[in-house]
Amino acid sequence: MAGETNSEAKVKPGWRTLARSLRNPKSGFMALFGFAQGLPPALFLGTLYAWLSEAEVDLETMGVFSLVGLAYAFQFLWSPLLDKVDIPVLRKLGKRKQWIAPMQLVIGIALVVMSALDPKSALGMFSLLAAIGAFASATQDIAINAWRIDVADEEATLDILSTITQMGFRLAALIGGALGLIIAERIGWPQTYVIMGVIMLAIGIAGLFAPDANVADRTAETDAADNANLAELNNAGEIEPKTRNLALLAVGLLWTWAIGTVVVFMVRSMTAAPELRPDVTEFTTTYGPLVIIATVVLPALIAAWLAKARRDGRNVIRAHAAEGVRPRATFADHLYRALVLPLVEFVGRMGWSLVLILALVLTYRITDSIWGVFAYPFYLGELGYTGDEVAFASKFFGVGAILAGLALGGWLITVLGRMATLTMGAALAAATNLLYADLAVGGQAMQAASDAIGFTALIAWMAPFGSEALPRLTFTIFWENVAIGIAGAAYIAWLSSIVAKQYAAVQYALLASLTLLVGTLGRGALGQMIEDRGYYYVFVFTALIGTVAVVLCIAEWIREARGGRASGVVQPDPAIAA
Repeated sequence: MAGETNSEAKVKPGWRTLARSLRNPKSGFMALFGFAQGLPPALFLGTLYAWLSEAEVDLETMGVFSLVGLAYAFQFLWSPLLDKVDIPVLRKLGKRKQWIAPMQLVIGIALVVMSALDPKSALGMFSLLAAIGAFASATQDIAINAWRIDVADEEATLDILSTITQMGFRLAALIGGALGLIIAERIGWPQTYVIMGVIMLAIGIAGLFAPDANVADRTAETDAADNANLAELNNAGEIEPKTRNLALLAVGLLWTWAIGTVVVFMVRSMTAAPELRPDVTEFTTTYGPLVIIATVVLPALIAAWLAKARRDGRNVIRAHAAEGVRPRATFADHLYRALVLPLVEFVGRMGWSLVLILALVLTYRITDSIWGVFAYPFYLGELGYTGDEVAFASKFFGVGAILAGLALGGWLITVLGRMATLTMGAALAAATNLLYADLAVGGQAMQAASDAIGFTALIAWMAPFGSEALPRLTFTIFWENVAIGIAGAAYIAWLSSIVAKQYAAVQYALLASLTLLVGTLGRGALGQMIEDRGYYYVFVFTALIGTVAVVLCIAEWIREARGGRASGVVQPDPAIAA
C-alpha cells in the first residue's frame, strides 16, 4: 500500500467494492425491501388523506386516521418479539423473513381490500384496514432493519446495503406520494390502491426467495443453543436471579406503562366524541419523549448498573451448578433476555462510550428534523410561493436530489470510509441551513449561484409555470437534499454497525427511536423563536447547532480509530480497519 498512488489505494478499491456489492443478489432484495418500507407510509400517512378529502370525509373524522402514524412512532415497543419469537410453520423461512414476508402480504391485502370500500360509507372498516396495514408496515420495518444487519458481509457490505435501502425508501415515497396523486387523477383512487396493493403482494412473494442469515440455522440445534444461552444466565459470575428479576420488574413496569399509555390514547381517540378526542400532535410531543425515556433511557441506566455489578462481581452467582445439572430456563429468564439483555449487552460493550454514542444519535439529524414542520409555512407563507411551485421544488426535484445524495453517499463511504462520510454529511447538513438563511433575506446569493451555473435556465425550461424566484428555491432545496442523502446513507450505515446481530431488532429500533427525539422536543421552542426573531435568525441558529453533531462525529471517529475492535463497533469502518 505504501507505494501505491492515492488513486490506486482509494478510488479503485472503492469502485470495486461498490460494483461487487451491487452485483450481489442481496442488494437487489435490499432495494425491494427498502421500497416496501417506503410505500406504505406514503399511502397510509399521505395520499390517503387526499382520497378521504375527495370522498368528503370531514376533517374531524380524518383526525382519527392520524393515529396510524403512532404505529411508526412507537414500533420499538414490540421489537423484542421479533428477536425472540418464532412464528409456527413460517419460522422455516428464516429468523427475519418469517416476519417480513407475511407483513408485506398483509399490507398488500389491506390495500386491495381498501380499494373495494367507500371511505365515507364504510369508514369503520376503512380505518381498521389502515391501522392493520400501518402496524404490519411498522413491524416489517423492524424485521427489515435487522435483516440488513444480519445478511451484510464482505461482499454485500453493510454500508452499501444501508444506502440501497434508503434509495428504495425514497423512490417508494415518490411513487406512493406524488405519482400516486397523478395516477389517481387519471384512473381513480380505488384503482390506484389496487396497483399499490399488487406491488406490495409481489414484493412479499419475491421476498420469500431472499437470502436469510438464519435459513439454514433454524433447526433443533439452534433451539438447543438458544436454551443453552438462557441456561448460561445461571452460570457463575452472572447476575443472580433475584437481582435479575428486580431489574426485569422495573423494566417491565416501565414498558407496561409506555404500552398502556399508547393503547389508552388510541382507545380514547377512536371511541370519544369528536370534540373530546385527544390531540395526536400534542400527545406525540408531550408523551412521546416520556415513552422513550421509560423504554430506552431508564432501562439503559438499569442495564448500566447490571453491567457494572457483573464486572465488579457484585450480586452475582458464586458457584457453578453441579455437573450435569442445568437449571431450567424460567418464563422470567425469557423476558429478561428479550427486554433487558439487549440493553445490558449494548451498555456492557460500549462502556462509557455510550455517552458519546447517545449524544451523536440524539443530535445527528437535528438540523433537518427540528425545522421540517415549518418548511411549508416558510415556503408558502413567508416566501409566497404557490403550491405548484413548492411541489415541483420539494417533491420532484427534491426527491431526485435525495436519491443523488444517497448514491453519492454510498460511493463516498466506499472511497473515504463510513466515519469520514458521516462527518462530512453532518457538516453539509449544518451548512445548508445557511442557504435557507439567505433565502429568508431575499435569496440574492442563491439566485446568483443559480444563474452562474445555468440552473436558472434549466428550471425556466422545466417549469414554465413558475415565477422568477422558483430557481433559487429549487436550487436551495436541491443542495439541502443532496446533503440529507449523503448524511442519511452514512448515518444508517453507522447506526447499523454498532448493534449486535443477535439483538439487532431491539437495539436498532431503540436507537432509531432516539434519532428524532431532540427535534420533536425542540419544535415548540423553535416555533416561538421564529415568531420572536424571524426565519433568518433561526436558520443561522440551527446551522450552529449542527456543528455539535460535527464535533461528536469527529470524537466518535477518533474513538473508533484508536479502539479498533475494542471500541465496541460490531462491524468496523473498513477505512479505519485498513
